[in-house]
Amino acid sequence: MSTDFIDEAPLIFTVTQLTHGVRDLLGTVFPDVRVSGEVTDMTVARTGHCYFSLKDENAQLSAVIWRTTRGRPAEELRNGLEVVCRGRLEVYPPRGTYQLIVSEVEAVGRGALERAFLEMKNRLAAEGLFDREHKKPIPAKIARVGVVTSLEGAAIRDFLEVLRRRWQGVDVMIFPSPVQGDGAAERLAEGVRAFNRIKPEYAPDCVVVTRGGGSMEDLWEFNEEVLVRAIYDSRIPVISAVGHEIDVTLCDLVADLRALTPTEAAERISPDASVLRDRLKQDSRRLRLAQSIFLETRKNRLAALSAHPAFKFPYRVIDVAAQKTDDLSQNMDMAVARHLEKLEIALRHAAAGLETLSPLRVLARGYSVTKDIRTGKAIHSASELLPGSRITTRLERGEVVSRVEELSF
Repeated sequence: MSTDFIDEAPLIFTVTQLTHGVRDLLGTVFPDVRVSGEVTDMTVARTGHCYFSLKDENAQLSAVIWRTTRGRPAEELRNGLEVVCRGRLEVYPPRGTYQLIVSEVEAVGRGALERAFLEMKNRLAAEGLFDREHKKPIPAKIARVGVVTSLEGAAIRDFLEVLRRRWQGVDVMIFPSPVQGDGAAERLAEGVRAFNRIKPEYAPDCVVVTRGGGSMEDLWEFNEEVLVRAIYDSRIPVISAVGHEIDVTLCDLVADLRALTPTEAAERISPDASVLRDRLKQDSRRLRLAQSIFLETRKNRLAALSAHPAFKFPYRVIDVAAQKTDDLSQNMDMAVARHLEKLEIALRHAAAGLETLSPLRVLARGYSVTKDIRTGKAIHSASELLPGSRITTRLERGEVVSRVEELSF
């Protein structure tokens, strides 16, 4: 029995040799395969190449579509879409990983996550959870903000950095919560509810629910109904800042305001200190200009008043007023005199009229008036007297007292 093989040295491959051997073997065994799965973790490089993964319940496969082979429906690829990809298996030597070089893509329908997303979206929309009339306005000035997010994620760091740079007058209250995995949605919802349980005088002016970007699977907790309803029931306005601009979750749709990124959420609730400083400078310049114009106007008005004759020749005004007073007094005396003269003439006319009617004028023509001394009444008939009655007779000049001796009728 030969034992030469025992003395032979074992065959040793370099990493490159082994990787190339595996690549050649895969290329030989799987030169043209079709693989079905759900698209996830899709990115498009600046070079135009499209990188993504195909996954099912138990495994995941990296895939790439070179820019030169891209086309419809490859152009319509998106996370969550179920597809059948045709291509060959290759090994990427720098990483030692194998991947599918895709030459054709056939869409076979929406993925399970996308179908679940659309079903829940339609159901909640039918209940009115996304209607605009339920949206609460975000306060113009925010002094306190509540944030529901993970303390380890980049989202909270970006959010706080923007606030620190733009405006440090906002107090931040953080409710720590996982943003991915089992139980994350319930914890996020509890964060929203916890801020609503705070007394209004201590509660935040708004609540921000946020996390960084990721695949549809990574962001799925923000599509869970428990979180959507917690945001809908919140009395405090809620801003959703989940993922990137292309990521849309049910949390975004139900929130009172959607921010495309955590950074934009911080910008929406905080004024820019530099802009405010510039505005204050402009307002200060306008105020100084307005003050200068006001003072100049008052100065000119004062100069005009000081040049008025009333201030330059004050006695002239007094003399004019005194002369005017004398004129008015003289006019008044003349008016009074004329009025008295008219009254005197009227009085004389009235006296002449009375004189004409006076009984003394009758007496002057030789008539007299006889009165009963006892009664003082004028005697019109001899029958009014008795013998012995005493009478007085008024003449033009003087009176005569006599006694009746005899009466004749």
